[in-house]
Amino acid sequence: MINKILSMGSLAAILAVSLSPKMAEAKEANCVISSNNQVVFRDKCNFNQFGGNGSFWIESKSGLIAGRESISVYIISPGVAEVSGLTTAGINSRWGTARRSPSDRACWVGSDFRICAY
Repeated sequence: MINKILSMGSLAAILAVSLSPKMAEAKEANCVISSNNQVVFRDKCNFNQFGGNGSFWIESKSGLIAGRESISVYIISPGVAEVSGLTTAGINSRWGTARRSPSDRACWVGSDFRICAY
């Protein structure tokens, strides 16, 4: 899951949007991240929106978040996002496509991961 490398095209799109003037100030949230149905992170996090379309990234308030500096959820169409994590080496690892959970709108669900920010 978290060891796939993000394609250069996707990385460029994420960086272009994340550096846009529509960035909002970070808010505190409660984040829960699961991998293969195992919770790998449950703690307070900084929730940062960007792009004006619901895209966001989260970062831990106290260190790494699921072994990453940050995790980005980039909306590519309504209810569908590309998810990646920034490693401590500065590499964007592609987690894959996620869909917004119909039962919990604060959550995004991929093939083997789930990200929730409340």
